[in-house]
Amino acid sequence: MTLRLHNNLTRQVEPFAPLVPGCPTMYLCGPTVYNYVHIGNARGPVVFGVLAALLRRRFGGLRYARNITDIDDKINAAAKELGVPISTITDKYAAAYLEDMAGLGVVPQDLQPEATAHVPHIIAMIERLIETGHAYAAEGHVLFAVATFADYGKLSRRDPEEMLAGARVEVAPYKRDAGDFVLWKPSSDDLPGWESPWGRGRPGWHIECSAMIEAIFGETIDIHAGGVDLQFPHHENEIAQSECAHGGKIFARFWLHNGMLNFGGAKMSKSVGNVERVHELLKQHPPEALRYALISAHYRQPLEWSDALIEQSVRTLDRLYGTLRDLVDIQAEAEIPAVVEAALDDDLNTPQALAELARIAGEARKAVTPDEKARLKSELLGAGLALGLLQQEAADWFGRGASGDDDARIQSLIDERNEAKKSRDFARSDAIRDRLAAEGVLLEDTAQGVRWKRA
Repeated sequence: MTLRLHNNLTRQVEPFAPLVPGCPTMYLCGPTVYNYVHIGNARGPVVFGVLAALLRRRFGGLRYARNITDIDDKINAAAKELGVPISTITDKYAAAYLEDMAGLGVVPQDLQPEATAHVPHIIAMIERLIETGHAYAAEGHVLFAVATFADYGKLSRRDPEEMLAGARVEVAPYKRDAGDFVLWKPSSDDLPGWESPWGRGRPGWHIECSAMIEAIFGETIDIHAGGVDLQFPHHENEIAQSECAHGGKIFARFWLHNGMLNFGGAKMSKSVGNVERVHELLKQHPPEALRYALISAHYRQPLEWSDALIEQSVRTLDRLYGTLRDLVDIQAEAEIPAVVEAALDDDLNTPQALAELARIAGEARKAVTPDEKARLKSELLGAGLALGLLQQEAADWFGRGASGDDDARIQSLIDERNEAKKSRDFARSDAIRDRLAAEGVLLEDTAQGVRWKRA
């Protein structure tokens, strides 16, 4: 099987092979840690975590980094408001972020560079850009001279006028060109700062990722991933400063961008205020259902986030775990089916992989012989493994509401039973009734619908 990925640099799906055989490199833009992250911020770590696992299976190894941005004006503002050092803010929310990602089943990356630990690397890269004429110092600032990089715009494919109109650029008299962006800026006494050849100051946002990537990977990486909202200006600027600092060498061979989450018809954004924080969602819903929802659409497409999507994910997982519970006495080891690997090899097609997961579960429910049941249970567990699903015991999944209100789960099983009866799948209908009865839930079919009560 050949892994094929959509490269935003070329706008084409291309076969992927790493520069170093057996060990691809991948970098994912991580969070700016000044608050709890929203569920939209989790889509990248979840979907590219699936890719990371696939890369390890396909090539035998991987060096995967996701950074922490702990130098930022929003962090400074939060620290100033509370009257605490910035580390108080960044330590708290970096820890919360890692806890939230673990809750969603995100396997930790190999490397987690932090901007504050790479200030010397940042300064050294800026110095090289000045020496080669790609950057200039002005009034305590250092700016990248966009006009010196002929390929500026090759990732976002915008013309200079459009890029300037769309960028949040600071109009300042010390800029040679309005589109030039900040590499270094001065810090007043009440702001965090580091000594540099241009005075006490702090780095701009874009240069942080470039310097961290250079420090841990070198001049060229295989895959750079992030949200599509970062494509311009952040990723465009990363390319410009990195390739200029490295004598024109390719910065990232593949650019992968996940689509945005929409909530209430608009892009989920802290600035707009239409956000649902992972920290709270994990308390309100089964974490695995949140993960399922995040991979239910293709990673490059937008995803409409809603309570209905979460509820549907819970019901789907109820059916899948119900199948595993029916097979609890069957011994089987997880083995990833070829059809699931093929779906993921096709530009990380998680919806197709989930469809195969559902198909396997359907066949498992109809299986008769022990050998057939064992084979299908093995495939079901393996398909779940490839997607980060079905990794807990069925009893634990269904027991999640044992100490609280479990009505929604019971109703979803009743709804599934109704669907089975309509499709004349009476074996499945009876299995659901028996399962609920084993839990002490008794069903009564009436003219008005199904009534249920706990025994």
